[in-house]
Amino acid sequence: MKNNLAPAIALGFAFLAMTSCSKDPEPTVIPPDANTIIGKYLNLNINQLPNYANPGYPVHYSNNILANDNAPSINRVTDAGAVLGRVLFYDKNLSRNNSVACASCHIQEKGFTDDQTFSEGFDGGLTGAHSMRLGNTNFYTGDRMFWDKRAIDLEDQSTMPIKDHTEMGFDDSVGGIDSLLRKMKALEYYPILFEQAFGTTDITEDRMQRAIAQFVRSMVSTDSKFDRGFAQVFNPAAPGAGDGAPFPNFTPQENQGKALFLSPPNAGGAGCAGCHQPPTFALNANSLSNGLDLGETTVFKAPTLKNIGLTGPYMHDGRFATLEEVVEHYNSGIQPGPALDNRLRNPVGQPLRLNLTANQKQALVAFLQTLSDETLITDSRFADPFK
Repeated sequence: MKNNLAPAIALGFAFLAMTSCSKDPEPTVIPPDANTIIGKYLNLNINQLPNYANPGYPVHYSNNILANDNAPSINRVTDAGAVLGRVLFYDKNLSRNNSVACASCHIQEKGFTDDQTFSEGFDGGLTGAHSMRLGNTNFYTGDRMFWDKRAIDLEDQSTMPIKDHTEMGFDDSVGGIDSLLRKMKALEYYPILFEQAFGTTDITEDRMQRAIAQFVRSMVSTDSKFDRGFAQVFNPAAPGAGDGAPFPNFTPQENQGKALFLSPPNAGGAGCAGCHQPPTFALNANSLSNGLDLGETTVFKAPTLKNIGLTGPYMHDGRFATLEEVVEHYNSGIQPGPALDNRLRNPVGQPLRLNLTANQKQALVAFLQTLSDETLITDSRFADPFK
């Protein structure tokens, strides 16, 4: 992709001016010259945008689950907003030397994470935390984002890597986000995409944040082996809507692992669902520390478990290479500390020890593998749009 692009041509079409992304722009036929410009760089037809705003949810995604969507009322997903977010997500021009994009660390075929412990930034430096999986991010209802919860919400989170001195490089030493915005105004596809999404050609950090957040929220995982099995036994009148019933498409080992995952320790299970809530497998908002280190005081946010089986490593620092190591941590490795979640303590307040058998641990790993969603990781709506 060229980096010395000519300034944007004057656009001969107008949209209804909008103050937020809560609604799609008024229907407008975009002149041929706009699509010609877009076609020079992107595999997009801006007269026929992909569907992001109205995903089809399976039967077991009930209304109370969908109510957990963390999108603010002023930034609901729109097709035009998510398309802009997709372009921003994959555009290496958003790094200081045009070498990396958001997608360089959040790789679609790997479940929007990285198989490296730490990802490489624009100038070869390494990120400070392992790249987080992004599927079903919209179903986390906690009040902060990132592993260390330093971002207020998904919108706030979306441009922090761009401004990070290691990750994408637009920190204060080079003029910060304002320097990037000037660069983007010289990329002739952005005025078109910003006008389609927001009604005017203004390119701002707020609009970038809202568009990227819309794209990430549209990465919904609903077609794993688990989802297909749950849909077959779904019963809204049953406990857990029927998720405890054997799934017809599961092996005996996978059903055993599911039972261990769903059941609390005092009922012979591992209690995983107490924090990682089916069917989205997003983290419960009130979850505390998982006891990685002795005396831990930091409470980390974890991503959804969807697509966890595609690749390691795991945890914020990538300390576990395999799912077997993750399961063993919860079986025998939880460390005491003031921030430890009560669900990981025994009745006398000490770290829980599950004492699972080798077969039970293997069954849990087999179940976690059923959360892989081949549809999400191959969906062209979430693929690189650049030519």
